Amino acid sequence: MSGTPLIWADDLDAPLAWRAGQALSRRRYLADVRLLAARLPDVGPMLNLSADRYRFAVGLGAALLRGQNNLLPPNHTADTVARLLALFPTTYALTDSAQPDARLPTVRHPLEATGAATLASTATPPLIADGALAAQVLTSGSTGAPLPHPKHWGLLGRNTRAGAQRLAAQMGRRTLAGVTLVGTVPAQHMYGFESTVLVALLGGAAFDTERPFYPADIAAALARAPRPRMLVTTPYHLKTLLDSGVALPPIDLTLCATAPLSPQLAARAESRLDAPLLEIYGCTEAGQVATRRTTAGAEWHTFDGLHLTGDGAESVVQGGHVQQPTPLADVLEVIDAQTFRLLGRSNDLINIAGKRSSLSHLNYHLNAIDGVHDGAFWLPPDDSSGAVVRPVAFVVAPGLPPGELRTRVVAALRQRVDAAFLPRRVVSVASLPREPGTGKLPVATFAAWAEQALAATAQRPSRTG
Repeated sequence: MSGTPLIWADDLDAPLAWRAGQALSRRRYLADVRLLAARLPDVGPMLNLSADRYRFAVGLGAALLRGQNNLLPPNHTADTVARLLALFPTTYALTDSAQPDARLPTVRHPLEATGAATLASTATPPLIADGALAAQVLTSGSTGAPLPHPKHWGLLGRNTRAGAQRLAAQMGRRTLAGVTLVGTVPAQHMYGFESTVLVALLGGAAFDTERPFYPADIAAALARAPRPRMLVTTPYHLKTLLDSGVALPPIDLTLCATAPLSPQLAARAESRLDAPLLEIYGCTEAGQVATRRTTAGAEWHTFDGLHLTGDGAESVVQGGHVQQPTPLADVLEVIDAQTFRLLGRSNDLINIAGKRSSLSHLNYHLNAIDGVHDGAFWLPPDDSSGAVVRPVAFVVAPGLPPGELRTRVVAALRQRVDAAFLPRRVVSVASLPREPGTGKLPVATFAAWAEQALAATAQRPSRTG
């Protein structure tokens, strides 16, 4: 049976991670994996709750050695954990916290390996079968029950290597060996899992063990990361970082994902960080698929080996790590087999007065407006009157009074979107209910929050003209 090594092994003494300025070598990682694997239960799967990115990676490797997989749910709420246990009754938690998780059996990370003899015994990375189930990414179905999407080690490796080659080429390098990653996204999220943990294990890079959230912490993590260094982040975190005004050290590449990035924000980031910015496109079903340099144009370019087909209604990707034709959950304009433009998500298309757009498209233009720190459109549910429902824009713009904010937003959007989609109401809010790890707005959470926010404003609808 074919297999893929657990880690990139050109130099086992090269760092896999950096913790508080101290290097953790790939050799030490292998020793820690074996140490933890000996302490795991006989059966899994593992719910890896490790906050430290290195310990998360150790948990992943230890589970693979024991023939177990990692569960990657959208969150770790009590309801989600209960649903996981219903699907996978033998689930246990791995944590690096001193407080055990009372919701399910818990294994705590042991002390990490030390000693020359222990480290010297890890001369060869273990080979993991390509068909081994490495992770299951869980998304919420229409009933709320988690839907597992299995990820096998060999295909994860192929996807990771294709992505690493794209990133290295953008940096003018042959590989990512020697590159340090600072990630604002958690390892438990698919994007953070692929673009920090796997890119280090299988692509040769090293990651900072922390997940900085506040702008000053991100700046400090970048400053201590050896160059060449890369920031792995989201549009929400990036915009918050740039708007903070904190001094930022130069880096060598910014990688962004989870939502389309406006060219204005990409240009600001490239100027402030003195580095190119790449966006990465992917989905749960297919993994990472394509990249674009946002300031160079709207076109996305697939990884080598992948090709697209589509007629506008549905686009399908296949090749490389995507062995079976896989429909994409977005509306694409397929230019050729390797090039496309992203028009919006198929599940956020809205129809007003016979015209169609997508909420992601509207949000893209809303967040490009000068003075808007964050913003999102929401379409209220139809009412019984039969009147045309118009979208509402919730906007975070602390420097603008509500009256001026509405005028500026509507005037700017009038230049960019069809008049049918101009917001009937522009509501000034202090913040949006985004998930702290990824910056996403969960649909159900946002809808409930939007109804409460509208009720609290007591703002009368006014005409956009």
